[in-house]
Amino acid sequence: MDKDKQISSVAIKQVFLLAIILILAGLICFNLGLFVPSVLGAITIYVVCRKYNFYLQEEKKWKPSLAAFALMFASLIVLILPIYFIADLIIDKLGNAQAYMEKFNIFLDKIHDYIYSKVNFDILSPENMSKLKNSVGKISTSALSGTFNTLTVVISMYFILYFMLEKPRLFEKILTSSAPLKRANISLIGDKMRKLIMANAIGIPVVAIGQGIVALIGYLIFGAPGPVLLFALTAAASVIPVVGTAIIYVPVCIFMIAEGNTAQGLGLAAYCLIVVGLTDNLLRFTLLKKLENIHPLNTVFGIIMGMNLFGFMGLIFGPILISLTLLLIQVYRNEFSDENAPPDLELPNQGITEEKII
Repeated sequence: MDKDKQISSVAIKQVFLLAIILILAGLICFNLGLFVPSVLGAITIYVVCRKYNFYLQEEKKWKPSLAAFALMFASLIVLILPIYFIADLIIDKLGNAQAYMEKFNIFLDKIHDYIYSKVNFDILSPENMSKLKNSVGKISTSALSGTFNTLTVVISMYFILYFMLEKPRLFEKILTSSAPLKRANISLIGDKMRKLIMANAIGIPVVAIGQGIVALIGYLIFGAPGPVLLFALTAAASVIPVVGTAIIYVPVCIFMIAEGNTAQGLGLAAYCLIVVGLTDNLLRFTLLKKLENIHPLNTVFGIIMGMNLFGFMGLIFGPILISLTLLLIQVYRNEFSDENAPPDLELPNQGITEEKII
């Protein structure tokens, strides 16, 4: 047999070792899938606290355990509790699923009847109304069931986070030495992931809570029903691109007008359209632009995937996973192609910085 046509023994060993690694990694992920959100959450908080952790340990000479506990407590107060408050508020208000669905059905029927009486057009047939009610019920049940696991995720997340924060140099050295990539691509992934995580872990919650608070002021001023619940729903809806908070306040305004509160309904509509919309644009074009420019499609599909995989926590992790997948495609091309990437395929803001991961 021609030796030139034989498969190299080195290639055979590489394929065999790669197959073993993939099988073992698959077994680990399959059996420890419950802890995937915890690992993602720990990495997210680690990236947010990384700079402060090095500052406390290496400049202020704090004990590693003390610095780790201080940053864990700070992240709990600043990052976790606001998100947990909104989720817990929604669960508490919607906990009685049967009573909630009865109120929601009355809410939809009044909006439908009002629109039909004004334009004489059946915008939603009885069949579509029934489908809409059933769909909302299924989505609500799915979202709430995923959120009930949040406490377990948070506890295991902080358990993992402690070991990351206590010895950060060792943790990052293990990651970089284990990655079978060029040094430049490791730096690219580290730089890009820091920006993505900061944008999702800080930018999105800040925009959501900011819009929710501004909308809450309007709900209280114009006498909207259940303003506290509407605050939580508006904050959660702000992460949805294009429609955003309008998916909450538009039906509320129509409902108020249908109830006979025409002035309040129109006033709330104008307030939300101008003030809440201005708040959204102001926060997105200032805060989020400084952190990272995430494409709206990444957010849409990331939220859908993240909610299915991780429940409420998927609002943050989903877009990160979508962006990471696109980034790894870019890294693959850089690793195994000699061609320069065309300008139109370059990911935005992905310049490699001089800062090293370790």
